[in-house]
Amino acid sequence: MTDVLLRGGRPWGVGGPADVLVRDGVIEVVAPSVDAPGARVVDVAGQLVLPGLVDAHCHLDKTLYGGPWVPHSADDTLAGRIGNDLARRGELGVPSVPRMVSLLRAMSSYGTTSVRSHTDIDPQTGLRGVEAVREAAAQVPVDVTQVAFPQHGLLTNPGTAELLEEALKSGVEAVGGLDPAGIDRDPVRHLDLIFGLADRYGAHVDIHLHDGGSLGAWEVELITERTRVLGLAGRVTISHAYALGQVDAAQAGKLAEGLAGAGVAVCTAAVYSFPVPPVKTLRAAGVTVACGHDGIRDLWGPFGSGDMLERAMHLAYRSTFRRDDDIELALEAATHGGARALGLRRYGLAPGDRADLVVVGASTPAEAVVVRPGRTLVMKDGIVLHN
Repeated sequence: MTDVLLRGGRPWGVGGPADVLVRDGVIEVVAPSVDAPGARVVDVAGQLVLPGLVDAHCHLDKTLYGGPWVPHSADDTLAGRIGNDLARRGELGVPSVPRMVSLLRAMSSYGTTSVRSHTDIDPQTGLRGVEAVREAAAQVPVDVTQVAFPQHGLLTNPGTAELLEEALKSGVEAVGGLDPAGIDRDPVRHLDLIFGLADRYGAHVDIHLHDGGSLGAWEVELITERTRVLGLAGRVTISHAYALGQVDAAQAGKLAEGLAGAGVAVCTAAVYSFPVPPVKTLRAAGVTVACGHDGIRDLWGPFGSGDMLERAMHLAYRSTFRRDDDIELALEAATHGGARALGLRRYGLAPGDRADLVVVGASTPAEAVVVRPGRTLVMKDGIVLHN
């Protein structure tokens, strides 16, 4: 493998210009004026060097990306979107490996190097989505992990629980849940099942929690307590967590302390006008905050580009961030926060980290989020993919 020397960039967090030497797929040196005879030199003077972007929440198996335009046909309710998905996915050939490959290639070109995809598991689809995502991921230089996700209900959809277990047996890395109270109407039994599977198979947990207000806040407490009792710190994520953006500041702070103490991450997509968890409150308490697209051009909605800098911009904008240090929190969610939520190892810009890198024409992290400039270079495991 050819050594690569990124000359004169501004690695995030280093504090000034520095060269980055990559050897055998790993960052070997980050320092001013590195001497590396024989290395391929790429001049990135003055540009921002970031670790690979992380989409910590998307739905690859649902995407219509790369195919003909499909006018959106669902109503604005959660039940309506679920019904639209069920009714039309066969007609539109979902899941589609070529469309997933098209989307993953676009994500890679924008600098995304790791993705967590929530893959539908139900008696109608079986494990077909899991197999399709694996087939697509094998064709693109992006690390893809999956969540076995009961999109159409768990307790309310007989046979789904058994399929979740089959998915975990096949190597799926995480098990998902969906509104234990609002959809399944039995949060205790729902969480018993999900956490029991995670404990048995050493899997991560990622629960979609759309339930809002006091109901959602109570479910956050239930998930936090399960995580603490089972010792699953670092392996549990609550996605969306709308309730955290609806309760008052005092309750949000208390919930944040509980999440931090139990090691539960929060992932947001900051979509439409749905509540956004209070990022500053969560980070101040020590909670890992991650970010993702959610759906990308699918039967749930027509939006999404695959660009995580754009997603970070939406998170910053929806959070009313204006100061550079606040905007940088959104970029952290799309990088280090996502990496922590997914349990990625050797992630970052330090010697010994995997050389998953993206270079952007920006002088600061805040500028990268606001302007979303083109990517000068994308590197995966030391291999330059886009330059």
